Amino acid sequence: MQAEQLEELAKEQGKDIQAIEIDVPKDELIKRLTGRRTCPVCGEIYNIYSKPPTVEGVCDLHPDAKLTQRADDHEDKVRVRLATYEELTKPLLDHYERSGRLIKVDGTGDVERIHSNLVANV
Repeated sequence: MQAEQLEELAKEQGKDIQAIEIDVPKDELIKRLTGRRTCPVCGEIYNIYSKPPTVEGVCDLHPDAKLTQRADDHEDKVRVRLATYEELTKPLLDHYERSGRLIKVDGTGDVERIHSNLVANV
């Protein structure tokens, strides 16, 4: 298992490993990802649900720029990404939880709240 190899390497370097899980309900993740839109000119990120542009589909900073959606942010692709997470990443988090080295942080709410939760728990 890669986690064991990483832990062995960390041990050789005199370091300990902890994992952090930012916990967000699946429905919220799907909404966040499928709602994401990006300006192709400046890279500004919007979300049609939580941070929409002033004019639908257009960057606030570049009125001639039509916002784009990443190919992997379409719902079918997002669901595949989440299934892959459950299959490949979740067991790793379970490993760290069993060993008492997993910190879980509430990932709901606005960015400032999530950051505060993260800082308070690390």
